[in-house]
Amino acid sequence: MDAIIIVIAVLLALAVGFGIAYWLLGKVLRERNERMIAEARLEAERVRTENIEKAEAHFQRLKTEFEAKSQIREEKIVTAEKDLKQRENNLRNQQTELQKKRKEQDAQKASLTAKMEHYEGLCKEAEELRSQHISRIEEIAGMSAATAKEQLIQQMTDVAKSEAMSYAAEIVEEAKLNANKEAKRIIVQSVQRLATETAIENAVSVFHIDSDEVKGKIIGREGRNIRTLEGVTGVELIVDDTPDAIVLSAFDPIRREIARLSLHQLVQDGRIHPQRIEEVVARVTKQLEEEILETGKRTIIDLGVQPMHPELVRMVGRMKYRSSYGQNLLQHSREVANLCAIMASELGLNAKLAKRAGLLHDIGKVPDEEPDLPHALYGMKLAEQYKEKPEVCNAIGAHHDEIEMTTLIAPIVQVCDAISGARPGARREVVEAYIKRLKNMESLALSYPGVEKTYAIQAGRELRVIVGSEKIDDKESQHLALDIARRIQEEMTYPGQVKVTVIRETRATGIAK
Repeated sequence: MDAIIIVIAVLLALAVGFGIAYWLLGKVLRERNERMIAEARLEAERVRTENIEKAEAHFQRLKTEFEAKSQIREEKIVTAEKDLKQRENNLRNQQTELQKKRKEQDAQKASLTAKMEHYEGLCKEAEELRSQHISRIEEIAGMSAATAKEQLIQQMTDVAKSEAMSYAAEIVEEAKLNANKEAKRIIVQSVQRLATETAIENAVSVFHIDSDEVKGKIIGREGRNIRTLEGVTGVELIVDDTPDAIVLSAFDPIRREIARLSLHQLVQDGRIHPQRIEEVVARVTKQLEEEILETGKRTIIDLGVQPMHPELVRMVGRMKYRSSYGQNLLQHSREVANLCAIMASELGLNAKLAKRAGLLHDIGKVPDEEPDLPHALYGMKLAEQYKEKPEVCNAIGAHHDEIEMTTLIAPIVQVCDAISGARPGARREVVEAYIKRLKNMESLALSYPGVEKTYAIQAGRELRVIVGSEKIDDKESQHLALDIARRIQEEMTYPGQVKVTVIRETRATGIAK
């Protein structure tokens, strides 16, 4: 029982202690909150006071700025009003002056009108007097004024014609004399300033070999290699006429160069068989085309006539492997171009345009296909196709008088072409006729259906015709050879005889995997 009372007493003591502690804690917290609230109110009052002061300062600044701007605006308005008043005064003064001048002009107009009326009256009187005088003169002279006028005009015309004809004859004679002297001076000076080597191309090339063993490899078993080389290049290979050398015979310098370079690569490589020959010839052909293009580029850069269409550049490069009456065509064209530039400069014309026309005047001689037109007209057509200037096109087409000359550059190109071709040793007519005959022979055979390639070899004594095996059979090949031979005999002129060989080859290809 005592223990329970003690426990109860302890619990009561604890409860009283907790109550007192809670009351003290609450009191402390209330005092703290009151203090914080007081501090917050003080801080808020301070912030409000500062904001009010800032607002008043900002308002004062804005007010000052506004007053300054208002003052400036008022000053501008006052100035504008003064200017406006001044302009109104000026306009008023000008209007007054204008009214005054208008009155003066009206007065002058009235005076002028009166004078015009008086003048018209005088003119009428003068016209009447003139008519009376003319009538009197016609009565005295016995002819009308129109008749007298016609006679006077006729007499003056006859005198003027006589004097003009005499003066024109003197001018023409003097011009002829001076023109002949000037033309001779320009031509002689142009020729003296341009010195060009004389070069004649032949129709054969010689390929030197080290031994008969190499010659045997080139010929191949039963002549397979040499026949393949002749077939793919269109060049005749003569191996028995000269020791330690093979003669390449063809009228086309490009074919001959392809055959020579191909032989050189085959001999260096050592592997010579039909398939290898075809590969090398194809590669050399591509390389030569690139060299032709590079030659054309170098030529137009050397002469300073760039830019030029790439196809025309290629044709200029092909001139290196063409000849005109035995004269190298590229050398001839460069010579003509330089002569044209010199003459054009002497005459005060466009030297660059004349040089361009001189370089391109014979591009009709180097087409990929044989044209039906003369080379001058075909060259003009090519120049027009590749957007050359009309002056250049006309000079190309007219340099053999096949069309009318419409520019001053055209006669210059014609004269320079004649000068270049007339140099001693520059041309040989026989070579040109020979090449033309072989080209005509190849074109004749190529006109037949089924014919793929034609080659005139052995200086035109043999024509080899390659036909497609799927288009022509063996019997038709025999008839084709006889027909071509008959047409050559009937339509062409040639020395000796021409052998026509039709080749029909069948190839079978297998692939090992």
